[in-house]
Amino acid sequence: MLVKSQCSGNRVTGLYVGENNVRRYFPRQVKAINLQLDHLQIQCGLAACFWDGEPEIHDPRLCIWIEAKQSKDSNCRASMPLYMMPAGDETFVLGFAAPQGDQETKRSVKADNSGLKFRMASAGTGAAA
Repeated sequence: MLVKSQCSGNRVTGLYVGENNVRRYFPRQVKAINLQLDHLQIQCGLAACFWDGEPEIHDPRLCIWIEAKQSKDSNCRASMPLYMMPAGDETFVLGFAAPQGDQETKRSVKADNSGLKFRMASAGTGAAA
């Protein structure tokens, strides 16, 4: 699934998952998910409002990881596209995505059942596909 970072000024404030993705991938009884960030795995809690119109994940470790992975020449005033791939029970692999046709990409990935195509960014994320 495609998701995007949320920014305020020059800081990342969270991860916007989107209401359709929430309905599809996140049952209401799930109170936390595991995110695989390169070689790290963190558990992020999901607030009750996650299912009620605020489909965002706010975790300081996640925000720091996203900021660290952004290229030095880009600022954080615009959100960045990322992918979140299911990788087991309540576990997702997170990595940077770039629009198709981007010269800086390694390989194409087709999101399951959604028909969306995107490419994994090769900006040293080291994320597994």
